[in-house]
Amino acid sequence: MKLSDEAEELLEQLWINTYELNQALSSFKDLKTGRDEAGLKELQEEEYISVSEDGMALKKAGMKEAENAVRRHRLAERLMVDVLDIKKSLMEETACRFEHLLHKEVEESICTLLGHPTLCPHGKPIPQGRCCRESARTAKSVVSSITDMKKGTKGKIAYLHTRDNKKLQKLMAMGILPGISIDVRQKFPSYVLKIGHSQIAMDEEMAKDVYVRLK
Repeated sequence: MKLSDEAEELLEQLWINTYELNQALSSFKDLKTGRDEAGLKELQEEEYISVSEDGMALKKAGMKEAENAVRRHRLAERLMVDVLDIKKSLMEETACRFEHLLHKEVEESICTLLGHPTLCPHGKPIPQGRCCRESARTAKSVVSSITDMKKGTKGKIAYLHTRDNKKLQKLMAMGILPGISIDVRQKFPSYVLKIGHSQIAMDEEMAKDVYVRLK
């Protein structure tokens, strides 16, 4: 059963209070979302929380669900800032809406795209998912900046991450576009990439803004 947005937000707050603020029991006034009766009822019916006159606490069944809700929210924040370049003043509201749309498969794809980040833009830890643990075992990032790639590595350009419009236009004019296959031929003194039958060179400042999905 998919929880409502209100119920998920309550779970997030409870997880933060429990694991980051060390509050075993959360009083209703501590929760930013307030005492949402519908959300509380949902969580009680799923046996995710226990409620008393003093407040509420996560039950064992609700701990993982709450952790997943926090993970989705913080991954959404990273996506907003790192890829979509949304201003931090708008990030929180946008991330709150976006997180509720994420399914497990999409969540893992976004985490992989971002290189399995460990911290959200606020510096708070992002709970690990299955894809993070599998990545740690294989020791390989699926999406990487050109500056982190080894000589001889091949891949397809995933996205360009720069706020400098002139730099973006220059990269595009060089043929650096999402979906284009590249081969890193040289890293020093400049970066040399093979694209099709051509080779292009760029400095580190430009190379660091080009992210590649590795083959």
